[in-house]
Amino acid sequence: MCGIIGYIGPKKASPIIVEGLKRLEYRGYDSAGIATCHEGKIFIKKGAGKVDELVKKLKFNELPGNIGIGHTRWATHGVPNDINAHPHTDCTGKIAVVHNGIIENFQELKEELLRRGHVFRSDTDTEVIAHLIEENLRVVKNFEDAFRITLLRLRGSYALVVLFADDPERLYVARKDSPLIIGIGNGEMFVASDIPAFLAHTRKAVFLDDGEYGIISRDGFSVKDIVIGNIKVKQIKEITWTLEMAEKGGYEHFMLKEIFEQPRAIKDAIYGNIEGISRVAEEVLKADKIIVTGMGTSYHAALVGKYLIQRFGRIPVIVEEASEFRYEYEGLLDEKSLVLAITQSGETADTVAAMKLAKKSGAKVVGIVNVVGSLATRIADVTLYTHAGPEIGVAATKTYTTQLTVLTLLGISLGKLHGVDTTYIENTLPRLPEIVDSVLKYNEKLQELAKRLQEKRDYFYIGRGISYPTALEGALKIKEIAYVHAEGLSAGELKHGPLALIEVGVPVVAIAPTGKTFEKMLSNIEEAKARGGLIISLGDDIRLQEVSDVFIRMPRVPEEVSPIVYVVPLQLLAYHLSVLKGHNPDRPRNLAKSVTVE
Repeated sequence: MCGIIGYIGPKKASPIIVEGLKRLEYRGYDSAGIATCHEGKIFIKKGAGKVDELVKKLKFNELPGNIGIGHTRWATHGVPNDINAHPHTDCTGKIAVVHNGIIENFQELKEELLRRGHVFRSDTDTEVIAHLIEENLRVVKNFEDAFRITLLRLRGSYALVVLFADDPERLYVARKDSPLIIGIGNGEMFVASDIPAFLAHTRKAVFLDDGEYGIISRDGFSVKDIVIGNIKVKQIKEITWTLEMAEKGGYEHFMLKEIFEQPRAIKDAIYGNIEGISRVAEEVLKADKIIVTGMGTSYHAALVGKYLIQRFGRIPVIVEEASEFRYEYEGLLDEKSLVLAITQSGETADTVAAMKLAKKSGAKVVGIVNVVGSLATRIADVTLYTHAGPEIGVAATKTYTTQLTVLTLLGISLGKLHGVDTTYIENTLPRLPEIVDSVLKYNEKLQELAKRLQEKRDYFYIGRGISYPTALEGALKIKEIAYVHAEGLSAGELKHGPLALIEVGVPVVAIAPTGKTFEKMLSNIEEAKARGGLIISLGDDIRLQEVSDVFIRMPRVPEEVSPIVYVVPLQLLAYHLSVLKGHNPDRPRNLAKSVTVE
């Protein structure tokens, strides 16, 4: 949530910043703004609304200067309006700040600064940073020192980029619990909260770690420790994503493009993890306590992981939402515990907090992450990358199926160590991309189904065993982007309460692959059908056709890999419902791609 872009170089900064802001729109935002510096003066334009609207209304591109910063804001402190939009300045107007995160002690700092005569214009926590730098600059006279002293006073999370009118050849940056990346160009430099913001200009990047600040000029950068001030040696990484991978590629929406990218993404996840997976499996078997954690879609992946690890590793597994983890597991973990943390961005605040607690407790931490160099990858003892590539749509699609692919590889590896026969799954893995591609051919059929369901307001998704998380994920997708009520249920729970809500015409989506629970699923479907439910079933057994209003015949696959295959039609159904209702599936209301505040 929120996006940052900064530029310094020989070119006019404002068009480059506008371009970067547009590439960060997927993160979710309600306002945007730009500050540039020219001839010792800072120029700012900002307001509530979308970037394209503000470019026309405020003429962002006309701002002068070869250095500047930009921001897309998702409101945390203060309502979304022109005043609360970033950048924010101090009393002199010489210091401009953009900030992602939350300053937890901002009220305390604000009261202190008010007593010292500072005048505030906004309701944000961010504005205190500009004023605090101004206050410290009165004492130390050197801007870098004033900046570092300010950072030492801040409690909470931040990614910061600061522009100072009296030092127009440098940008000052800092990071704590919120991502910030330096892009290294040829005679020009960038800083951003995510790679796509500068990917059109350079593939060379340096990832700031927590507790680091940096000074960026057009010819280079230096990174230092916030507490001590000593110089840190940083590795320059080559980004393998192409700009085309971060653009729509001819599809109407990023989400649809990313759904159709899944065969390729799954293939990359398989072949990108063949070598490292056995080492993680060995660590799993050493543990006497295994906890899998994540949030949202990654939590549903964690539930699938539980079934796979238990079936093949023969080890009991606990799954915990990362937002609850730190409150329940402090003092319960030790060096014999293993925490498997799943996060597509590697920056999810709750999941990162869970990982930090686990590390502090001495537990082994394994990350399943998409974004290379993200904070989670630096906390984890071992990282398994999903290799999904950039996912721009807020609703997770290919990052989910690649998470499941990695977990399936882990299950196979555990089975081998235990002497469990996994041949039937191993034989399916190389064909998974082809199988998913065959399911994508149902796209038009699912579009027609969406038209039939367009006016429905309540949905129930049911599954059992390893298909239960698929029901949760299908319900989440339709909630996220079509804005209708949906519940994902374990089908066995139907008659324990939810069956009272099933009435004539209510869609009941049943996930029913051949497997341990298929016969029970047939009974649960009959229960819903007897109450008038509109039954939409996904499965490979022809008996489903007799009890369904709509039967989507799925390819027969081992039950253990069915979550990867069966979620694809549910993604497409949610997508088409969203579009038919006139919503933008890439940027659902009230949501952001990377939830970096708790």
